[in-house]
Amino acid sequence: MEQRVYTREQIEAMQDVDVRTVDPSDLRDIRDVKVNTDLPKRERILDFIRQIGNPYCYRHGKYVVKVSFTDTDVTLEDRMLSYIRSKC
Repeated sequence: MEQRVYTREQIEAMQDVDVRTVDPSDLRDIRDVKVNTDLPKRERILDFIRQIGNPYCYRHGKYVVKVSFTDTDVTLEDRMLSYIRSKC
């Protein structure tokens, strides 16, 4: 399996994709990604990135999904619980 190394500039360009202007047809649909769970963790990550192209911006059907991270101690679970509580 080919292991691609990304430069800092390439990673920043992937992070900077604007969901308001990106052409959805240029993005891969995450539902088509099939990661081999028998691979070691590092290889699974590389396999996912190889298939999805841009792990920060992709499609789920007709929806464009943008993923970003904040330098914080709050976990995704904490955020999800907070969101759910705010809707109840």
